[in-house]
Amino acid sequence: MPSGSREAGFTYLALLLAIALIGIGLAATGEVASTAAQREKERELLFAGGEFRRAIRAYTLASPGVQRYPQRLEDLLEDKRFPFTRRYLRRIYRDPMTGKRDWVPVEAPGGGIMGVHSRSEAPTLKRAHFAAADAALEGKARYSEWTFFYQPTAPTAPAAPAAARAAR
Repeated sequence: MPSGSREAGFTYLALLLAIALIGIGLAATGEVASTAAQREKERELLFAGGEFRRAIRAYTLASPGVQRYPQRLEDLLEDKRFPFTRRYLRRIYRDPMTGKRDWVPVEAPGGGIMGVHSRSEAPTLKRAHFAAADAALEGKARYSEWTFFYQPTAPTAPAAPAAARAAR
């Protein structure tokens, strides 16, 4: 057997091995890029959810008389309870997980909307190490479980002055 055909077979095997390694490298790169894109969408979801929470809080605290939640998300764009224009959001953000403005409103106990969450049932990447405002999201497995809401805290009784406590 001539030595040239053996060298051609070796070259062919080396080429196949190189193509396989390139394929594995591209697959790994695609996975890393996909994970990075998903993490960016999660950051966008946390931002948008925080903005809705902040806007609902501002709307509720600005209520004349008894505090009320907005009846619709659009109420956060223009509050018609006042004679002048009052805005709490500049726009209704799109849900980065669905790509649409299709938030699921969270109903408040006395009526109105106290928060929102995504419609996406996709599994989350982030499950821990949330900011304090988002601590309730710890351990949630799906984006639809990431609920962004505002609930007023009950006022606490003021502490008795030290002199009054000492007199007791």
